[in-house]
Amino acid sequence: MKGEYRVTQRSAWIVRYCAEKHPKLIEPFLQPMLKRMMEPEVHVAVKRNVIGILQDIEIPKKLWGKVAKLCFDFLESSEPIAVRVFSMTVLANIAQHEPDLKKELWLIIEQRIPWEGPAFQSRAKKVLKQLRD
Repeated sequence: MKGEYRVTQRSAWIVRYCAEKHPKLIEPFLQPMLKRMMEPEVHVAVKRNVIGILQDIEIPKKLWGKVAKLCFDFLESSEPIAVRVFSMTVLANIAQHEPDLKKELWLIIEQRIPWEGPAFQSRAKKVLKQLRD
């Protein structure tokens, strides 16, 4: 989670790959990973891979608030597109359990769609469909 740029970048990719294959292995590390994600100097590769992990796993209920805040912050920021679209998906997944988030997420997506590129728009359409169902 800290160290030289290339090491953290490549390590984040390895952790994501492991989490895809064995999601339960990542659970003990979610809290420290989220804490690290809130620090200002985190490399974008780490953000991308951690949020990528979160979109593919069942996030423990006790972490929904922290994860939602982090993802809303990323979604409304100038982070690279992968971080923002992964955040959108994570929020949509949490909103399936917490319907109060649906309206807020919907409004943010609709406000941003006209100004975003094709990758954002494509993911936004999928997320809006998921929120409708």
